[in-house]
Amino acid sequence: MFMTVKEAAEKWELSDRRVRILCAEGKIPGAYQQGRGWKIPANAVKPADGRYKTSASLLEIIDRKKAELDTCRPLTAGEVARLTEEFTVEYTYNSNAIEGNTLTLRETDMVLRGLTIDQKPLKDHMEAVGHKEAFDFVRELVRDNIPLSERTIQQIHYLVLADKREDRGVYRRVPVRILGAQHEPVQPYMIQPRMEQLMLSYAESKEHIVTKVARFHIEFEGIHPFIDGNGRTGRLLVNLELMKAGYPPIDIKFTDRLSYYNAFDEYHIKKNLAAMETLFARYLDERLEQYLTMLQVHGGNRNGTV
Repeated sequence: MFMTVKEAAEKWELSDRRVRILCAEGKIPGAYQQGRGWKIPANAVKPADGRYKTSASLLEIIDRKKAELDTCRPLTAGEVARLTEEFTVEYTYNSNAIEGNTLTLRETDMVLRGLTIDQKPLKDHMEAVGHKEAFDFVRELVRDNIPLSERTIQQIHYLVLADKREDRGVYRRVPVRILGAQHEPVQPYMIQPRMEQLMLSYAESKEHIVTKVARFHIEFEGIHPFIDGNGRTGRLLVNLELMKAGYPPIDIKFTDRLSYYNAFDEYHIKKNLAAMETLFARYLDERLEQYLTMLQVHGGNRNGTV
């Protein structure tokens, strides 16, 4: 008895492309190629994943996948739309849900299509629309290759904080605390100098982009420059810089929020960046895999001619 690549992918919760790679590398005993497909023993065991032994090895995998994606560029308008539309809805849902928004994924999709959800707060509707508009703005910044600056951050925050007009795009003037966090944000009078220092250190960093944005994200959230909307703005900034560097955007899932929160504590308590770096890298690896799989299925061997 044998199963197809698709059946094995569903059984092992891997992408079709990953299963084909495992077959080609001889990692699945008894699997053999038949025509353009693979025949996999029905009782085959999912191979151990040795790709993620260290964050450094994962970054190397990410870079190889990006190089492969670069051969498919430029993408057509249809491909860009396909890759962006579904992501935008899920990204808006997850980023808002992490901050307490009560809209479901389906409701978020409906709101972004212009519908109103009965018995859900106006605030939740405005947050969904605001996040979508902010992400659209981020994509414009990427297209124009606009450098990261305090003004850019404030512009993104202005769109994010759609429900608090007086606080949009301005640094907070009162102290705040983050419930349950192991780190206390800086006092208001320190926000400006700390933001200037953060922008300078980010610009001078020679680290891998994933390491760079992981460090920036934690430091930005530690400063907590705005009265509200710091998390959503910070995650948009991560994607702004990833996309400018040629990588796809990532979507930190609501279901992974505890790992996300723990990554902040790991840094502030133990000065350990690896937790956030690895979290970002895993998401980025999955996104690259999705891009490559879709382009392989729908575009064949493109050789960068489009």
